[in-house]
Amino acid sequence: MLDYFFVASKTLRRLRIGTFGPYLDGFAEELKGRGYSRWTAVAYVRSAAHLGRFVELRRVALEAVSEGTLDSYRQHLLRCRCPRPFSGKVNPHAICGARLFVDHLRRAGVVAALITKQTESDPPLIDSFGHWLQHHRGVSAHTRRQHCRRAADFLRSLGDDPGHYDARGIREFFVMRHCESSKRSAQALAASLRAFLRFLIVQGLCRTELDQAVPALAGWRLASLPRGLSTSEVAQLLAACDGGSVAGIRDRAIILLLVRLGLRAGDVAELRLTDIDWKDGSLVVSGKSRREVRLPLPQEVGDALLSYLECRPAANTDRVFLRVIAPIGPFRRGDAVSSVVKSAMRRAGVTAPAKGAHVLRHTAAREMLRQGVSLYEIGSLLRHRSIETTAYYYAKVDRDLLERVAQPWPEMLR
Repeated sequence: MLDYFFVASKTLRRLRIGTFGPYLDGFAEELKGRGYSRWTAVAYVRSAAHLGRFVELRRVALEAVSEGTLDSYRQHLLRCRCPRPFSGKVNPHAICGARLFVDHLRRAGVVAALITKQTESDPPLIDSFGHWLQHHRGVSAHTRRQHCRRAADFLRSLGDDPGHYDARGIREFFVMRHCESSKRSAQALAASLRAFLRFLIVQGLCRTELDQAVPALAGWRLASLPRGLSTSEVAQLLAACDGGSVAGIRDRAIILLLVRLGLRAGDVAELRLTDIDWKDGSLVVSGKSRREVRLPLPQEVGDALLSYLECRPAANTDRVFLRVIAPIGPFRRGDAVSSVVKSAMRRAGVTAPAKGAHVLRHTAAREMLRQGVSLYEIGSLLRHRSIETTAYYYAKVDRDLLERVAQPWPEMLR
């Protein structure tokens, strides 16, 4: 596979000698399969060969390659005088190529040691808290990490003996952190602290009712109208997706899923090929409730999905939507889907009341209301747990119905 990126026989001969030489062909094949451009792949292969030369000169065994080896290699690049093709400079390609190559060797079973730095392990109490969140509260992995991170900060500030915690210390910690963060971050911190204190109470490690010592932040999340786009703005958004490129076809399919079915960003990121039933014209979505729901697949959305699957890059995953920039692979989180929507809004010149994918979920609900769809049907499509949730959000949008049920304002007394 090195022949695909390099032509000169002298260069190929030099690359294939040495300790790492036999593994460079496999590394080059992996880079090609993951969608890297020719120029980037050449830079990464040269960096891998350079790392091999460096390891040989330092007489480091393959199984001993570690994060410290890569740190030494980075320092070597500052004063490198190695001959081509091993020469290199300190740049993102040189460092990234070396890391990718060591990771390739690890997956091949050549390098046993992990190259990632050993981070300071969490205290046993935080580990137990994370286990409790996962198995007793059913939170997602991302939410668990966030709760544990904030709980560890709390533990470092107030000490590792929960038996000495009191309401005053908890409030002082929260107020101090609140002054350093936004309102949304403070609300997230409050939720994490309450969860951690409830865990301690259940375990009998602190006094009961201490979770009520966490101050509540004033907020009326349902006071404003749900924000969405108009029909013309949705048309602008879809028109901004370039139908001649893979990215444009992918973005159009993502936007249609969001605006026609009201999916969440995480639903789109987690969508798999097996979730789509082409014969039945439906797709299965689990979402954050972990309760699978079968939704109808409109013709327009199905056509967009088919157009994308016809040009979808090859990848060793059953996720529907993939990144178009190397390394080719699935979206890691729903944030990537929101980034797709933000980019499309920027290209279309649409000034949205809120950025990200969730504004299209509100758009879908408002459009269904305008078409006379009942709140119960809207709640079923959006997978709300109760009809009250749907009513809280969207009943106030139906002004015609509100006008029929609203009482007239009494005339002023003379």
